[in-house]
Amino acid sequence: MIIDLRSDTVTKPSQPMLEAMMQAEVGDDVFREDPTVNALETKIAKMFGKETAMFFPSGTMANQTAIKLHTQPGDQVICDKYAHIFNYESGGASFNSGVSCNLLDVNDGMFTTKDVLEAINPDAYYYSKTSLVEIENTANKRGGSCWDFNEIEKIRTVCTENNLGFHLDGARLWHALVAKNETTEQYGNVFDTISVCLSKGLGCPVGSVLVGNKDIMQNAIRIRKIFGGNMRQVGYLAAAGLYALDNNIERLAEDHKKAKGIGAVLNQLSIVKSVEPIETNIVIFELMPEVNEKEFTQKLADKNIHIISMGGGKLRMVTHLDYTNVMHDKLLSELRTF
Repeated sequence: MIIDLRSDTVTKPSQPMLEAMMQAEVGDDVFREDPTVNALETKIAKMFGKETAMFFPSGTMANQTAIKLHTQPGDQVICDKYAHIFNYESGGASFNSGVSCNLLDVNDGMFTTKDVLEAINPDAYYYSKTSLVEIENTANKRGGSCWDFNEIEKIRTVCTENNLGFHLDGARLWHALVAKNETTEQYGNVFDTISVCLSKGLGCPVGSVLVGNKDIMQNAIRIRKIFGGNMRQVGYLAAAGLYALDNNIERLAEDHKKAKGIGAVLNQLSIVKSVEPIETNIVIFELMPEVNEKEFTQKLADKNIHIISMGGGKLRMVTHLDYTNVMHDKLLSELRTF
């Protein structure tokens, strides 16, 4: 038995999901004639109360498209210093859109309206133009933490008053919705664009969707083409997304419960210095200075338990659809031996 907690991207399609994929009706999506893709896009657009949605092969491409829709070369984006769009998208914001990022390092990444206002550049020609505010919910490198929706609404007001776009990297938004008992409609009401991932918590093999109204999304298909993301009979993958939306959202609470269980055991270990607060399915912890990180992870690997280093002495475990109760009991038992 292999226990892989490196990421929730390691899941494989379940048998029912595979069956749904194989039964999909498909067409040429470049001609916008794939009925299953069209059904997925329509469903997610309606979930968020938006006019349109577009299926992408990756969350990175969806986010990069959103940045390009909102900005012009030379503009600036306000985001958290640990934001995925800055740290884990290969410098795409500067390469693809020619923008810079004003990185905020406040309040554990949950910046406020005051922080946004202070980060907006003055309206002078020798400053880059601030055009977009981006947040990530849940925040990956912040331990899967969830934003306070009241603060999001306040930031929306600031964006409106200052003519700024507002984009949500919602790769793990499904987790936040379950953890905070919030709705897709709430988020659709405040953000101009939202990217949601199907291949993490929802267990699909690939795919993300970008939603927005027609005015902001009218060039999305052109940008997706420029990025090389247009696909043909992709309904087989869209069918996995439709299945996941109907069957795999509510069960995310199980992943959250398991993650908190792991955190409780880690907090009892003398070799563990700290465990970051756990809200969803991500567990980030730090070992005592005298504990060799490589030896610790290797001991787990020798027992077919795989976790990942985030750098800076921090380790990460991510619970997911394929992490079973049997695996959970095994992991907790092994951790207690340290």
